[in-house]
Amino acid sequence: QVTSFLGVAVRSLCTSSPHEHPEHGRLVYKGNLAKAVLGVKFFSYSTSIFNLFMMPYIMLKTGIGFESLFMQAAFYGVIGFFTFVTPVTLHVLTKGYVIRLYYKDEMDTYTAITYNAILAEKATVFHQKDVKIPDITKMFTTFYAKTKSMLVNPSLFPNPQDYNHLMGYDKSLYFNFEEEKDTDERK
Repeated sequence: QVTSFLGVAVRSLCTSSPHEHPEHGRLVYKGNLAKAVLGVKFFSYSTSIFNLFMMPYIMLKTGIGFESLFMQAAFYGVIGFFTFVTPVTLHVLTKGYVIRLYYKDEMDTYTAITYNAILAEKATVFHQKDVKIPDITKMFTTFYAKTKSMLVNPSLFPNPQDYNHLMGYDKSLYFNFEEEKDTDERK
């Protein structure tokens, strides 16, 4: 690969594809909401931390106080809700969002990269045989990798065959008619 930089030829000696990761394999999927998910979680965490540090100061300086114990409980409950419940809820809803998905052909394994609770990338390695499709369509789950729910957008796979292989749609269907016959006879 040769590029020009201010009239000087620069040669890149990179031998691997930009979509190849030495440890995880070939990049087959890249989520388009990764930066948005990271931004929303970071904003929620930062406002919660700011709230934790500023509420005692605000309470002392303004002298906000309620005579009623019920009013104090309601006020602190609302503050606590936005301080603790919102970040936890955001994490629960977005923990399965797949940022990148890699596939290793020789081992038939996938590596899903997601964000963990402290906003670091977390790798989950699983085989194609570990993929389970939920019986009922769930809002934040496309498939289960072992027991962990994963969310991907099928239209963002550059090669539809990669999505078909991930979900097991490329396998031939096998019906055991003897088993079906035994099940019908028991009824």
